[in-house]
Amino acid sequence: MSRTYHNGDRKIRVRGVRRPTDLRRLAHVLIELEAAKAEAEAEAEHHKQAKAKPSKRRRATSDAETEALA
Repeated sequence: MSRTYHNGDRKIRVRGVRRPTDLRRLAHVLIELEAAKAEAEAEAEHHKQAKAKPSKRRRATSDAETEALA
């Protein structure tokens, strides 16, 4: 199918040809998008946990040092 327009006098001009949607390509793009989104969320969660862990370790070591000094 083509997109057409009329310019007033009986001539029809074609602006472009419509191509059917490539569903296979669209499906691959959507899958890649979801995978990238899941990876980004997992990385953000990992960084969130990584930031929380060192503070707990510091407290644990400082508590152990306090007990050792006592």
